[in-house]
Amino acid sequence: MLEVLEMTPPPQQQPRRQPRGGGGGGGGRKQPLQSSVAQPKAEPPHPPPPEGAKRCGGKRRGGRGRARPAEEPRPAPGPVAAAAAAATRAVIGPPVPGKGLSFCRRPGFGTVGARCVVKANHFLAEIPDKDLTQYDVKITPEVTSRCVNRAIIAELVRLYRESDLGMRLPAYDGRKSLYTAGALPFDAREFVVRLTDHDSGTGVPPREREYRVAIKFAARADLHHLRQFIAGRQADAPQEAVQVLDIVLRELASQRHVAIGRSFYSPDIRKPQRLGDGLQSWCGFYQSLRPTQMGLSLNIDMSSTAFIEALPVIDFVAQILGKDVMSRPLSDANRIKIKKALRGVKVEVTHRENVRRKYRISGVTAQPTHELIFPIDDQMNMKSVVEYFKEMYGFTIQQSHLPCLMVGNQKKANYLPMEACKIVEGQRYTKRLNEKQITSLLKVTCQRPREKEMDILQTVHQNGYDQDPYAKEFGINISEKLTSVEARVLPAPWLKYHDAGKEKECLPQVGQWNMVNKKVINGGKVSHWACINFSRSVQETTARGFCQELAQMCQISGMEFNSEPVLPIYSARPDQVAKALKHVYNVALHKLKGKELELLLAILPDNNGALYGDIKRICETDLGLISQCCLTKHVFKISKQYLANVSLKINVKMGGRNTVLVDALSWRIPLVSDIPTIIFGADVTHPETGEDSSPSIAAVVASQDWPEVTKYAGLVCAQAHRQELIQDLYKTWHDPQRGTVTGGMVRELLISFRKATGQKPLRIIFYRDGVSEGQFYQVLLYELDAIRKACASLEPNYQPPVTFVVVQKRHHTRLFANNHKDRSSMDKSGNILPGTVVDSKICHPTEFDFYLCSHAGIQGTSRPAHYHVLWDENNFSADEMQTLTNNLCYTYARCTRSVSVVPPAYYAHLAAFRARFYMEPELSENHTSKSSSGTNGTSVKPLPAVKEKVKRVMFYC
Repeated sequence: MLEVLEMTPPPQQQPRRQPRGGGGGGGGRKQPLQSSVAQPKAEPPHPPPPEGAKRCGGKRRGGRGRARPAEEPRPAPGPVAAAAAAATRAVIGPPVPGKGLSFCRRPGFGTVGARCVVKANHFLAEIPDKDLTQYDVKITPEVTSRCVNRAIIAELVRLYRESDLGMRLPAYDGRKSLYTAGALPFDAREFVVRLTDHDSGTGVPPREREYRVAIKFAARADLHHLRQFIAGRQADAPQEAVQVLDIVLRELASQRHVAIGRSFYSPDIRKPQRLGDGLQSWCGFYQSLRPTQMGLSLNIDMSSTAFIEALPVIDFVAQILGKDVMSRPLSDANRIKIKKALRGVKVEVTHRENVRRKYRISGVTAQPTHELIFPIDDQMNMKSVVEYFKEMYGFTIQQSHLPCLMVGNQKKANYLPMEACKIVEGQRYTKRLNEKQITSLLKVTCQRPREKEMDILQTVHQNGYDQDPYAKEFGINISEKLTSVEARVLPAPWLKYHDAGKEKECLPQVGQWNMVNKKVINGGKVSHWACINFSRSVQETTARGFCQELAQMCQISGMEFNSEPVLPIYSARPDQVAKALKHVYNVALHKLKGKELELLLAILPDNNGALYGDIKRICETDLGLISQCCLTKHVFKISKQYLANVSLKINVKMGGRNTVLVDALSWRIPLVSDIPTIIFGADVTHPETGEDSSPSIAAVVASQDWPEVTKYAGLVCAQAHRQELIQDLYKTWHDPQRGTVTGGMVRELLISFRKATGQKPLRIIFYRDGVSEGQFYQVLLYELDAIRKACASLEPNYQPPVTFVVVQKRHHTRLFANNHKDRSSMDKSGNILPGTVVDSKICHPTEFDFYLCSHAGIQGTSRPAHYHVLWDENNFSADEMQTLTNNLCYTYARCTRSVSVVPPAYYAHLAAFRARFYMEPELSENHTSKSSSGTNGTSVKPLPAVKEKVKRVMFYC
């Protein structure tokens, strides 16, 4: 259990700076979170920097942008007003802010850096002056398929547009809403539509079905509020109006292509490429309408995903198993493999000339086809499947040694021979891709910036928005030109290395540098280490030579590293991993007379399956041992660059530091160097598609040194399946002996910071990864409250100001050089220069966000990170936040390159990914074990605890 440390502030006090959050502004901050946390009246002063150092806190520089005052939240209507409103026609207006919480307003625009112009894949959308009308749609009998719903409404429009619909061409969301440009001639009406059902997937013969479609007026979408929001005169985005326009622009594409999420795919956009095992990649495009500073912007990006190839089922199975396997009866393992691959896939029969009935596969028979019999009448007279198909359809089953497909439900399953079926085109593959398929898909999607830019422009041209009948109907015009945006290239920071090296300081060039003539600023110490060789192909002499080279590189880089291992290199089989690890650990413990191993090197086969994860789980949660794994290919082909990178990883795992920002050591980082500041990173990783009950993993890391801010301790926890809110930031529980006990990841990391630095954090900067826009409000509300409660649990009135920043990488904004012939404006890969930042035109109309491309491209098109400051009690200016974020990207411990995401968020992602290995194998397969209570009535088994010795260092690197 954590010990609660005394965190009493010193007697001197200084006034707290006015925070900017909850809408910002010059007055006091709104109090959005109703919790038991007391708000402080004053803040302790910062400790003095070293003699002669420059202080950057206190007075603020002139000329910085200030936040606009927030609009007052509207009062909730009373019952009389609500009843009156319901009696009149509704108007979709701006949402009313809940609980007084609104996001941080932009404090101004950045000015630091060399100015330049870049192009963005945003296309200006001009919107009409007229209002749009929304109607509720009810289809009876109810239909679950969007495709069928769309077909019903399309038939309704075909039949009634010129008459009952008053020549209106409506846009439909595929569910329960219909939109028109202007009102229909009626408020409510019911229509009858007859539609032939060709594609039910159940095998039922096609038949004409009758649907009753009720259309009823719902609301007017007021575009005035949208224009006010884009102009910055209204704080809250009218999402309904944007959604209507987005649906209008998606209508034609939905009819032409396969819609998946916000993307559209077709084999006609580009020739599909085979990925192996019966899969192929389809090219498509992403499309989303969003409000920006320049107005409404249509974001278009290229996209690719895996589809099941429309093959005969026999050929599909042959690709998975190999043709030689198909010539004999399937083993149980291969049958299960095929069953998993085919379950849920839609097929059409090919053994009947003019009938192409479709079915969805529910399974595969346990017996081969020639053994299958079934009753043909109530007297239970039996007939074999082979005889039935020959007599009924004149179809001779050639591959009768293979199992049959099972279609329909389990109570009444039908049998279909594999060779009589073909996979229906246009089915997305939703299961996990193997490594070969991932590599093939990446080759397809990896495009140089110039190629991607040309493809995007070609897609916009092919989509023909100027000829789109729905866009014309609603008066929407889309530009065909990429948006030119003013940007700035932030300077790279100076990095400090050890004075013992020839180069004591380094200025990275185009986002990269190397360790030549440099030594790590704080070298770790490794006195006792051992090596286990799990690779059969690596001889002991080869392994010993590799270990000696690695030890030498660690010494050259500035570590104290013993050249000799505690015991000779131990060879072991991968299936004996637990036994081998414990043997080496115990032998070393005995030889060292009670002292523990400090580092374990492990040589792994290149294809090692679960071995890597097993090593990490056992070492970190059982033995309390730091490990470094190396693949066989690197042992045989020893590269100095590889050894240098591994030595960097080992150094931080052993508690060392590789490099530090010069500005950090000279106390010159605004809003970090002036007072003890802790920087958090947090992320939640979710199970892959198809894993319906595996838990999500939350990870939080926090800096443990100040003013350097380079060492990050990490904590992980399991939580309910697909739960995005981090449940264990702060928690309380009842203990029979001690009563109410407080804990949680934020609380533990604050205490750890105090132990490591001797000071309590007086400022918190929280980078939160993996949050979509729709979750911003919920995540901020819940997690900011948890941070405050964690602080208050340590000491009364302890409330350091918090800045909460969401980091997004899964977006579709891409930035391109303005002139691809100007090599000075690009890196070697043709991408924009590292440090390029954009905070205007394509960014949010009023809130504090920016795009930052902090890394140099390697291959493909660089994806800038999108940072959105949701809450800021520390009053960062645009330059201060952008420069801090960019500079931190040069402190990533695992390589000598600036990285694409701010390191604390990156480390949290690594820690969460690592924790997946901690789950016991039976949990991820069967999902049954003793569990602790989770959220929403679910149960989640806690992860095994990471040993104290391990979690104090950057074990996840």
